[in-house]
Amino acid sequence: MFRNQYDTDVTTWSPQGRLHQVEYAMEAVKQGGAAVGAKNKTHAVLVALKRAPHAELGAYQPKTFKLDKHMGLALSGLTSDGRFLSNYIRTECMNHRYVFDSSLPVERVVIEVADKSQRRTQRDHKRPFGVGLVIAGYDTNGPHIFQTCPSGQYYNYYATAIGARSQSARTYLERNYESFEDVSLEQLVVHCLKALKSTTADGVELNQQNTTVAIVGEGTDFKVYDDEAVVEWLDLLEKAGGDKMEE
Repeated sequence: MFRNQYDTDVTTWSPQGRLHQVEYAMEAVKQGGAAVGAKNKTHAVLVALKRAPHAELGAYQPKTFKLDKHMGLALSGLTSDGRFLSNYIRTECMNHRYVFDSSLPVERVVIEVADKSQRRTQRDHKRPFGVGLVIAGYDTNGPHIFQTCPSGQYYNYYATAIGARSQSARTYLERNYESFEDVSLEQLVVHCLKALKSTTADGVELNQQNTTVAIVGEGTDFKVYDDEAVVEWLDLLEKAGGDKMEE
């Protein structure tokens, strides 16, 4: 169902100066599973809430992907679009490593993805990507947390959250981010899990089936903790009193 006569084409501006198709793509990001990213002086952390398409009848969809040994991402929105962009980034990383024998700088990757997303808003025979990415990486400039948007915008954060009910996670991060720079890796992961927990619906608990943790940093290649591997981090959350939001 069309909202108005200006949303049938991604290149058509409304009289209010809006591109409705781009806004619809951004709405898809808001309705996806939540993802949280944060960094301290030495590491960047991603945590994501996975969803099962048919309750217990199907496996939970992966939300976190390794891009290179120094970088990975968590997504919210259309998982298929996220996989497409993940494969694109992996190819760029491999090409750069083959030619220059070094890791592709994180911000350059983010800019390339943002440019690719922006081009989708200028062609009437294509649609915008319906996915938002939180990219975590570590390079010569230290740890990074970036967020990309279907409009082609990108942002550099100390900490951020995207997806369904992510406003509560951002509120938690805004209250606590100033302390993140000096906390340990374990404490940073706990903060991220607390923020993620605030996005869950009533009666939903973080567990090894629906939670993913990923870490990258100084001396640490990007590693994803899923299933049994994520239990150690959930145990830390429980010990820290993860059922209470810090003020």
